[in-house]
Amino acid sequence: MTSSSGSASGAFGSRPPTARPVRRITARRRDESHRVASPLELFFDLCFVVAIAQAGAQLVHKFEEGHVGEGLLDYAMVFFAIWWAWIQFSWFASAYDNDDVPYRLATLVQISGVLVLAAGVSRVFAGDDFLVVWFGYAIMRVAMSTQWLRVAVATAGRERGMALRYAIGVLLCQGGWVGVLLAPEPVRPWVFLAMVIAELCVPPYAQRYMKQSWHPHHIAERYGLFTIIVLGEAIAAATAAVKSGTEGSDALPELLPYAAGGLLLVFSVWWIYFAVPLHGQLRSRRHAFVWGYGHYLVFASVAALGAGIEVAVEQRVGHADVSGLVASATVTVPTAVYLLTVWVLHARFHKVGIAQQLVLPGTAAAVLACTFAGHWAILATGATTALSVATSITLSARTAAREARTAERTGSGGEPP
Repeated sequence: MTSSSGSASGAFGSRPPTARPVRRITARRRDESHRVASPLELFFDLCFVVAIAQAGAQLVHKFEEGHVGEGLLDYAMVFFAIWWAWIQFSWFASAYDNDDVPYRLATLVQISGVLVLAAGVSRVFAGDDFLVVWFGYAIMRVAMSTQWLRVAVATAGRERGMALRYAIGVLLCQGGWVGVLLAPEPVRPWVFLAMVIAELCVPPYAQRYMKQSWHPHHIAERYGLFTIIVLGEAIAAATAAVKSGTEGSDALPELLPYAAGGLLLVFSVWWIYFAVPLHGQLRSRRHAFVWGYGHYLVFASVAALGAGIEVAVEQRVGHADVSGLVASATVTVPTAVYLLTVWVLHARFHKVGIAQQLVLPGTAAAVLACTFAGHWAILATGATTALSVATSITLSARTAAREARTAERTGSGGEPP
């Protein structure tokens, strides 16, 4: 439901350049026309990808050392901190971005927090030292709570109660995260899991009497843009890996299948994600909750994909202490997770017939089978996902043609088949 407290005027770019530096912060309308991501939001995303790049690089180092399980656990914990701070800001901005000076300053403080977090990522992977990561995360979340306090001051009734519960919940969780610093190493993952559950409980607790407003098209664009930025980081990591593998050696012919397969793979990943409208699943709040939170797997798997290609290249040139099977799995497993997650979140709602519905799940199974293709695993994975794209296009075209013929016959007085 949309707040009755008022709304900011128009789309982001429609505000007059002479607007006051401080505005009353109230909910924006869900039906604004031409609502797009702001330059500040794009800058915010770009800085967050710095932390994702650090997490991916450290994951590669762990894999190269043969510590696969430990690396995955550290990566999952660090990525949650990055993702949760990003997702909470994005949904808040969709509802309350008034682009005044206090809002911009609070957002820049959050950006500072993620840069501090990024600086501490290597300490987590090197020795489970979460102090710098905790401090960076606390900066982001405390800044977020001040945004909610501004909403509480500017509103009344249920909306004010929602904002206060958000602010208090966020601050209480920051105290709880101290437990990760103090807990003995064997129980630290369990304390972390408990705090993840606590963080996830804050939004439903805060919104139990009133639902937060947000703009479906704006949220869809924000997620789509962040996916592209994360995918760009994956491409950069894969390119750097091939470049590193060919320096000072004659490994280029051996790495060509990796480069070609990686290119096909990232192109296919982009195509599959944007093949259907993203905002369609944001009409219902229940679907929006699953869609928004489910993107943890989308973002994490895309980022891990770039790290996996880097590990596979390093293993091929003898710089990674893992088997060829494990190196291949670092690419095929996140790819399969990505395919299944995209299918569950939005692709399946736009597929017609069993054949179309089975394309992505079937591709995920085929990609996992590519793990055992040895030196050709990356190329086989890229070819498989590219074939999936071609198959989907063909099936969709046939369905559209059949519907067009049916509509033509029905319009001319005939009966549909």
